[in-house]
Amino acid sequence: MTWSIIARDPATGQFGIAVATRFFAVGARVPYIAAGLGAIATQAFVNPYYGIDGVKLLREGLNAHDVLATLLTTDDGRESRQIHIMDASGEIAAHTGRDCIDWCGHIAGSGFSIAGNMLAGADVLDETAKTYIANDSLPFPRRLLAAMRAGESAGGDKRGKQSAALVIHGEEEWPALDIRADDHPDPLGELERLERVSHELWVHFRDSLPTRRNPAGNTDRSVIDASIAAARARGS
Repeated sequence: MTWSIIARDPATGQFGIAVATRFFAVGARVPYIAAGLGAIATQAFVNPYYGIDGVKLLREGLNAHDVLATLLTTDDGRESRQIHIMDASGEIAAHTGRDCIDWCGHIAGSGFSIAGNMLAGADVLDETAKTYIANDSLPFPRRLLAAMRAGESAGGDKRGKQSAALVIHGEEEWPALDIRADDHPDPLGELERLERVSHELWVHFRDSLPTRRNPAGNTDRSVIDASIAAARARGS
């Protein structure tokens, strides 16, 4: 009942997942990212433990194929599930159970993986991929959203639209960006709006948060204020 893209930004090494569906609060159910190690999207008849346990397995050093095999072995409901995984080396593993509703399937390219079920047709994934590839000059969040918009224009979820989410992680366990539209007439449009709003204050505050390398972060408000002022002066 969903399609999603997992990708890794070649410029920053960030992992990102964008997802959309005709169902409530997809961002609470589908995307999981292990910072610096990989990303997992669990969909169709969602099994949250594919994400929870899959992230643990990535942290233990398993590659995407071994993670997938381990998760499927323990789940008797696997033929109703869809999952795709990308690990830190760029390896991709995917499963679409035989009981998933057409159109359903998976495609992959250099640095990205796209999967969906209950879609209008294969063009949804094809157009998502084409647009992601064509927009490598865009900032990573906007590139992911542009790709999803193209998939939506190709038909998207054949039942319509309701929720969408975008999650991006860099090196830290907390996300660089985590935005959701849980119940909205134009969820991807709402994500585009929220991504723009994130540049007003969040992206400047984010750079001052504690990190593993700098546990104290920055607590000097003047530094944050200067960053905001400089961005406003640039018109960004």
